[in-house]
Amino acid sequence: MVKNLWDHDFTSQLPQGVEELVYRSNLIGSDRSVCNWGGGNTSMKTVEKDFRGRDIEVMWVKGSGSDLATMKSKNFTGLKMEEIRPLIERDEMSDEEMVSYLAHCMIDSRHPRASIETLLHAFLPFNHVDHTHPDAIISICCADNGKDIAKEIYGDRFVWVPYIRPGFTLSKMIAEGVKNNPNAELVLMEKHGLVTWGETSQESYEKTLSIINQAEDYIQRMINEETIFGGQKYITLPKSHRLQILSEVMPVIRGEVSKENKMILSFDDAHDILQFVNSGNANELSQIGAACPDHLVHTKRTPLYIDWNPQVDDVETLTTRIIEGIGDFKSEYAEYFNRNKSENDQMFEAAPRVILIPGIGMVNTGKTLAMAKVSGALYHRAIAVMKGSTTLGRFVSLSENESYNVEYWPLELYKLTLAPPELEFSRKVAFITGGAGGIGSSTARRLVSEGAHVLIADLNIEGAKKLATEINESFGEGRAHAIKMDVTSEAQVKSAFANSALIYGGVDIIVNNAGLATSSPFDETSIDEWNLNINVLGTGYFLVAREAFKQMKKQGIGGNMVFVGSKNSLYAGKNVTAYSSAKALETHLARCIAAEGGEFGIRVNSVLPDAVLQGSAIWDSSWREERAAAYGIHPNELEEHYRKRTTLQVNIYPNDIAESIAFFASSKAEKTTGCMITVDGGVPAAFTR
Repeated sequence: MVKNLWDHDFTSQLPQGVEELVYRSNLIGSDRSVCNWGGGNTSMKTVEKDFRGRDIEVMWVKGSGSDLATMKSKNFTGLKMEEIRPLIERDEMSDEEMVSYLAHCMIDSRHPRASIETLLHAFLPFNHVDHTHPDAIISICCADNGKDIAKEIYGDRFVWVPYIRPGFTLSKMIAEGVKNNPNAELVLMEKHGLVTWGETSQESYEKTLSIINQAEDYIQRMINEETIFGGQKYITLPKSHRLQILSEVMPVIRGEVSKENKMILSFDDAHDILQFVNSGNANELSQIGAACPDHLVHTKRTPLYIDWNPQVDDVETLTTRIIEGIGDFKSEYAEYFNRNKSENDQMFEAAPRVILIPGIGMVNTGKTLAMAKVSGALYHRAIAVMKGSTTLGRFVSLSENESYNVEYWPLELYKLTLAPPELEFSRKVAFITGGAGGIGSSTARRLVSEGAHVLIADLNIEGAKKLATEINESFGEGRAHAIKMDVTSEAQVKSAFANSALIYGGVDIIVNNAGLATSSPFDETSIDEWNLNINVLGTGYFLVAREAFKQMKKQGIGGNMVFVGSKNSLYAGKNVTAYSSAKALETHLARCIAAEGGEFGIRVNSVLPDAVLQGSAIWDSSWREERAAAYGIHPNELEEHYRKRTTLQVNIYPNDIAESIAFFASSKAEKTTGCMITVDGGVPAAFTR
């Protein structure tokens, strides 16, 4: 049941007008069983002063492309009612004409474009109107006997409107239906949603909840969990087994859905998902179609259901069926597009947004992790609707052509234009070792600033978490994730890449940056010191690169590795035999991997910095004193010493290294592999030969 969250004390302090509408909208949008992400709309009618000081009636309505749960006053559009009301006298009005007309009715040209369903709100003679997509209501609207069920619940208090795409005609039908039924308290839109109203904001909100809860109560009294969706057919695999299988197949899924454009993946194994995918009717039900126009925009008309028996079939069989299934889905989507397309339509990415796997759960795809999760969240709603509809009768959906006309509707496509443009590293995942340090953190920020998602791997997990939190607060939830990892531990490295597959679906960019440094004369170098350098800077880089290489091959969409070497990769520094040898090993290892990676589209290059003191844990250790002693200077003189020995007379900072890493990882270097760039201010002894 939907809870009433109205706070009288809070609303009594709000100024009358748009802020009150913002509050109501946020309450409605906060419950996704009431209103889909990005969907629904709300309105209120007020009296405002125009630019000449005259009183005019204004309707405030949700602007296109915003989300009720998070929208603010700036996301609403104010429209002059005296210019809109006469439209109801018209017999018809095209979408294009409607959009153009409403643009002239705005009280401020800086407001966003008005909602697609603006006229629905304008034509109803109520001060406050809410349009939502509640699970319980859509269950009725998507049941073949929905109108009869509505009569049982609401008597003569509802208006039933057959499915028609939002716009002028639907708005007029609703207004006339309400006008012709003096008892009307709600409108049920077939295969779409609910419209309610009130004379005050609170009345409208509470009416919405009351109507939804009546439907919810009716459905809940009829549901039989044992027989829902045809009853249970498959058994859920144990959690650890599910995750192990997912870590193996998600890179395969990511590769198959990313042939045209890369995708980020998420997975979901919540109870309702598992109940559905394990049921006897899931395959058939999932292919009927979307439960609501708002759903299919983000989930496509149908999901991909993988016909796999978790109790009998192995992972190899699952992998094969995933590859075949995604291929078939793309072909069928192209056929669907060609059957329904209009002139100048451009086909979207054909890959599925929702993939259902019995015994395991749901995998979602999107251009960002956030959008993948939106697809998943909307499929939760679709399952809830199918659960209700099949309890009441038979689940029905939009026809194929109706679905296409929503998916490729110019007014819906307009919302996509409001998204920010994609950047150099959009849709890509970067895995950065030593990610909490100076170079690592600068690199993480640099890549995220151009669209990447980043995995920050470091022994210093607190530092990694702090950086991930900072990035997520600045760039959006889910853009960064911290992983504790010791590069010298094969088990930890394997586990980290398994987690990477679970978190984002795979990796595209590896920044091998974990480091340490020691200094001592050659004849005083202990075997422990030697092994420490080789283990971290040699073996550690090998282990990380090897696991990345495996995952990139499994994805089959190429990849990119950048090794952070050192000036000492080329220059035999004094009193740093172990460190210099390990750094030389790194860069040659990179070249060896580049030689093998080319056929798989995997590029490997190295950046060779020198004396990056800022933000470095290495330079805050005994290494500073050891290097100063080697040069016969005081530790405080090191930065100036390093600056003076460069031909450019400069110091090197973490951002300088991050810039070169970003270059190698970018499309600007797409034909470069096995290469080294020195970023040392120009130390002649370390010039490449």
